[in-house]
Amino acid sequence: MDENMKSVVLNRINRTAAALKKNNMEFHYAESKMEVLTIISNLLKTGDVVATGGSVTLDECGVINFLKSDKYKFLDRTAIDTDKMDQLYRASFNADAYICSANAVTENGELYNVDGNSNRIAAICYGPKSVIVVVGYNKIVCNLDEAVNKVKTVTAPANCQRLTCATHCYEKGKCTSESRGLNSITDGCDSDSRICCNYLISAHQRIKNRIKVIIVGEKLGY
Repeated sequence: MDENMKSVVLNRINRTAAALKKNNMEFHYAESKMEVLTIISNLLKTGDVVATGGSVTLDECGVINFLKSDKYKFLDRTAIDTDKMDQLYRASFNADAYICSANAVTENGELYNVDGNSNRIAAICYGPKSVIVVVGYNKIVCNLDEAVNKVKTVTAPANCQRLTCATHCYEKGKCTSESRGLNSITDGCDSDSRICCNYLISAHQRIKNRIKVIIVGEKLGY
């Protein structure tokens, strides 16, 4: 990224950071994904029980391998049988820290997330003592309308490709609601493989700094 574009990106990150802080969310900036693990290590304590959501961003930053060290009690969703996954999801609610990404972060300081199984958005709402959200600057949007559109046209189609889900957006590259001209947040396909089932907007928080947002000065995830 050249210096001119970097200045534009940093200004946008700074606006978003101020809004997140106003909404009682703690903010951290990582210039590159290489700095993410240092920030996370400073937010965790030795012996912490740590769980994660499924996330391309976390994989790109090396978070999963980092958590596999003996320093933490990691509830590793990548190393468990499918029939035991629900048990792990429930154990995650008692974790000291839950690490995930977000589908979008608005310049108004809101987190927007859409899930299929919804274990991630449930943990963001309640349970884990600390929630750490890692996002690339590409996930910053102006407002919730833009966040909704991003999920329907980019995030959901890409994740359906990654997970091989038999949905309209897997086949066509965008939500069926787009072709019908419907703007409802929840409108979409009727597939049993649909990954857009429950929707979460995190705004002003009662518990100050329970949610920590790390914005990275690189494009990460979808």
